[in-house]
Amino acid sequence: MKKIKIADDIHMLSMNVSDMLFEGIWEIANGVTLNSYIVKGEKTAIIDGVIGWDGVPETLYSNLEEIGVAPENIDYLIVNHMEPDHSGWIESFEKINNNFTILCTDKAAKLVSSFYGNSGRIKAVKEGDTLNLGKGKVLSFHPVPNVHWPDTMFTYEADTKTLFSCDMYGAFGKMEEHHFDDEMTSEEIEFYETEGIRYYSNVMTTFTSMLKKAIQKSKEFDIKIIAPGHGPIYRKNPQKIIDDYTRFSQYAVGAGKNEISILWGSMYGMTEKAVNFAESILKREGIKVNKLKMPLESESEMIATVFKSAGIIIAAPTYEYKLFPPVAAAIDELGRKRITGKAAFRFGSYGWSGGAEKELKEIIERNNMKWDFVDSVEFEGYPKEEDLIKIESGILELIKKMKDKTVE
Repeated sequence: MKKIKIADDIHMLSMNVSDMLFEGIWEIANGVTLNSYIVKGEKTAIIDGVIGWDGVPETLYSNLEEIGVAPENIDYLIVNHMEPDHSGWIESFEKINNNFTILCTDKAAKLVSSFYGNSGRIKAVKEGDTLNLGKGKVLSFHPVPNVHWPDTMFTYEADTKTLFSCDMYGAFGKMEEHHFDDEMTSEEIEFYETEGIRYYSNVMTTFTSMLKKAIQKSKEFDIKIIAPGHGPIYRKNPQKIIDDYTRFSQYAVGAGKNEISILWGSMYGMTEKAVNFAESILKREGIKVNKLKMPLESESEMIATVFKSAGIIIAAPTYEYKLFPPVAAAIDELGRKRITGKAAFRFGSYGWSGGAEKELKEIIERNNMKWDFVDSVEFEGYPKEEDLIKIESGILELIKKMKDKTVE
């Protein structure tokens, strides 16, 4: 666990975690940070926490003491969000301190009580409520429901103009030497762009409409520092991560980078022949290609890559009168995540009968995905010359559809 001063009398305690599935689902190949914040006035508050992930609560306590905070003297626990990666340490904390107050939203209060007990210690806060810690440190509380749980809130510290944004403005990816935006190399900036997209698409995108409201709420504050629950701290240019999240929210409803992702599967190589042809056409046209072979690609990577692409090619054969199951499952998960409005084109092989196209339409309609499709191309067996001509035409039409959706 690392101790980093982010402003006068405000410290971050951060630990890297890698050997886990985030939320028990999402592969995080590059790990994730869990960030906790200490705000000291005459009284002391801890915002979120990380005990429970390493199984050793003493890790946090010894780090607190090194920054001049005795754990038994902490007055307030601020729970911005009740998900256990932010709150799982409460039960252990109570063993050394039985004189603290938990501040959280009304919806979080019910969850704290049901997860950990502590109902007598909880004080529910509402929009604009404040907590004066003394020595100029005043915290205010601002609910941002469904980012991405219904209980989430921002905490804002007025003296240093720091927004503790919880899961909002977070990213996957471990932090090693550099923890602030103004310390990052160009490679690290690119790394957190990629990991931010992965984080948003895997964890947040279902709730994009509510995240847009949270982005607007962010603009109500005079912000010098954004301190999220996961990922880097933004102090040089906090507007950048706000702009990034605005862009990510556009990706969720059809926009994307000038890229095409080929979401594909092939039983015996017939559809794969057409995939290889499609890749050659896209390279000729100067379009970046992302190939996602299902079921070999992880679900986390598949969602993130489709999410950020302005155009999607679905290349999959008919299998038992339906769409090739690994590709069908992937599209269904994209629908569940409410990734809508993408420009798309599908082609694929069939043997004795078709049926893939029918199931694709059922998935798109059932999930209300509103993808804008070019007419599909199906071919019996391997793709003949006339099929490849149709596929090339479909790809060129897809590229035209992408033009109004491209947002870098």
